[in-house]
Amino acid sequence: MTPVIVVIVFLVLFAVLMMAVGLGSRLLELRGKKQMENILNPVSGEVEQRETSILVTPSEADPLEAFLERSNLLGGIQTLLQQAGLQWSPSHLLVAMVVGALVGGVLGFLLQPLGFMLFSVLAFAGVLGAAPWLYVRFKRNSRLKELEEQLPEALDFLARSMRAGHAFSISMEMIGTEMPDPMGQEFRALFAEHNLGAPIEVAMANFGKRVPLLDVRLFISSVALQRQTGGNLSEVLTRLAFLIRERFRLRGQVKAASAHGRLTSAVLTILPIVMIFLLSFVAPGYLPGMLKDPDGKYMILAAVVFQVLGYIIMRKIVNIKV
Repeated sequence: MTPVIVVIVFLVLFAVLMMAVGLGSRLLELRGKKQMENILNPVSGEVEQRETSILVTPSEADPLEAFLERSNLLGGIQTLLQQAGLQWSPSHLLVAMVVGALVGGVLGFLLQPLGFMLFSVLAFAGVLGAAPWLYVRFKRNSRLKELEEQLPEALDFLARSMRAGHAFSISMEMIGTEMPDPMGQEFRALFAEHNLGAPIEVAMANFGKRVPLLDVRLFISSVALQRQTGGNLSEVLTRLAFLIRERFRLRGQVKAASAHGRLTSAVLTILPIVMIFLLSFVAPGYLPGMLKDPDGKYMILAAVVFQVLGYIIMRKIVNIKV
């Protein structure tokens, strides 16, 4: 590749990055101005000619979020970001994915590790473009795992508070104050929503959307059933906390029994990568020779594809749901 092409690709990549940064800063500036106008209008005595809302609608936020709202994608992305505990907007996530895909495409065009230009561009663009999404999914799974571990203690706290004579809503407020985040944060949001006038059923349903766990659904069903039929809610919550802890114990036993399989899958996945690095030192001309051979490139590509498929199949085998 000539130096002129490298310079042109670098300039194009730099221009795309600057455009993305400028677009993001412009959207943030417009949103800040709009919020400041809504705050200052009542103070200055100016009457707004149109109907306003305390919520920022997608059309008032930016055109990208308006498009997402029309395509029914905004709600799913917002729910995912909310479950991950990230203060991002859907448009910011999509802009980051687009920028990552562009950077990955340029890197794949420059490097071409397997000798296939199109495959390299698509692979790098897919990996770097999906990196923000994968990060959000990782944060979501980590947060939900932490919430699941904190839930039995929260249920015991709620049961003890109700036995002491506190109302259910006051007990939720106490959990939000006393327990660490993220469980404390979720119960503070639950109490605030109920305290601002939302029915407890609606507030609990929103809590279930923010924390999509089986144990949380059982907790919500227990509260709803108690409000309809009556009964000792504190005793039900205590038994539910005991069942959750027993399920944790059973899950630990299953993980211990499947540890050999998980270790085997990790070794079989990492071993070919280690062998490639060792071959690059022991026999430096081995892999370049395969890349120059027409059949060798396809053999390397098939090896990569089957390696990924093998890892996915092994993970499915050892990933036992409890």
